[in-house]
Amino acid sequence: MESPHKGKTGFTRLANATRYSAAGLAAALRNEDAFRVELMFAAVMVPLGLWLGPGGTGRALLLGSVLLVLIVELLNSAIEAAVDRISLENHHLAKRAKDIGSAAVMLALVNVVAVWALVLLV
Repeated sequence: MESPHKGKTGFTRLANATRYSAAGLAAALRNEDAFRVELMFAAVMVPLGLWLGPGGTGRALLLGSVLLVLIVELLNSAIEAAVDRISLENHHLAKRAKDIGSAAVMLALVNVVAVWALVLLV
């Protein structure tokens, strides 16, 4: 069954999407410790990137790498919530899904280190 909201177009669809996105951010802030920690990290790193970044491209790379961590963490949290909704019992596929999501976050964090080092030190 398709969502009844898929038929919406124009401003109504945009307004609904904005509301759903705000609800998702609020849920992540309320329920996800890792997202809160990474958001605090971003609150420090984004202004630092704007200040230290050499030119527009450098600033974009520094900020983009930090924002990517938040995006990947939101996706990881969504995967974990969906897996937990299906079942809370231990299952190797549930563990695999959660571990892969966690690995994606780790790679996004490694990306921050690599991008910042390449932009600021090379």
